[in-house]
Amino acid sequence: MGNYSAVTEFFLVGLSQYPELQLFLSVLCLIMYLIILLGNSLLIIISILDSRLHTPMYFFLGNLSFLDICYTSSSIPQMLIMFMSARKSISFLGCALQMVISLGLGSTECVLLAVMAYDRYAAICNPLRYPIIMNKVLYVHMAVWSWVIGCLNSLVQTVLTMVLPFCGNNVIDHLTCEILALLKLVCSDITMNVLVMTVASIVLLMIPLMLIFVSYIFILSSILRINSAEGRKKAFSTCSAHLTVVILFYGSALFMYMKPKSKYTKASDEIIGLSYGVVTPMLNPIIYSLRNKEVKEAVKKILSKRLYLQKI
Repeated sequence: MGNYSAVTEFFLVGLSQYPELQLFLSVLCLIMYLIILLGNSLLIIISILDSRLHTPMYFFLGNLSFLDICYTSSSIPQMLIMFMSARKSISFLGCALQMVISLGLGSTECVLLAVMAYDRYAAICNPLRYPIIMNKVLYVHMAVWSWVIGCLNSLVQTVLTMVLPFCGNNVIDHLTCEILALLKLVCSDITMNVLVMTVASIVLLMIPLMLIFVSYIFILSSILRINSAEGRKKAFSTCSAHLTVVILFYGSALFMYMKPKSKYTKASDEIIGLSYGVVTPMLNPIIYSLRNKEVKEAVKKILSKRLYLQKI
């Protein structure tokens, strides 16, 4: 390995064989990125301004919106530059930074979605004890530990990957510095990396998904025991947005990280990866806005107040 020069930069050549598709995706990603910034920022602002939304559910939702803004900002601007630039390179440090941020935020979202499922379980299955169960100390700690666990996983996996020798091979067949694409360039044993990634996939993908599944079994059981149709509808509406986001997020995440690995990246894999990193964060605020009566009322209240002040 001493005969090879050290890698100082990487070339991202994902979808480079489809220039027309790259042009289409650059416009589409730009529009989606603006929607992500606008939608998630509005959701955070609304949850802060309206006192009725100062609840654990909207605290977690604010964390999710902030996470989505940071996650997409770590990859989409650089991706747009790559689409428009003839030299599609990124520095070694920049690649490591992008990997640690995106992997950390993705891992955090896995844990955060499970925490949000427990919050819905406590609210619907134990409504009278809900304020005691989900007290401020508990839900703040749950959010903090979601971030800590996600960041620690990302830091460990990124360090284990970036210390490996690349033997001069610096062409990444992907749109971003994604860990699976980067490991294909390594010219040494990656058994430890595969082991750590497998354990992380089980702990951060499968276990949270199982907890979400169990939570919704209890939630569904409680909803079916509600006598009034209006009560059942209200209870289900508070969960439907979260359940939709879970299906979108975990569907694409499981496809990316649990499917059999191949040496070459397929265009379909890159499109799925793009939906995982762009489409889901864009849909999150839309889904929660459309499915939650409280958010709609908060938006109407803020808009009516603004119109009233303009008239004065």
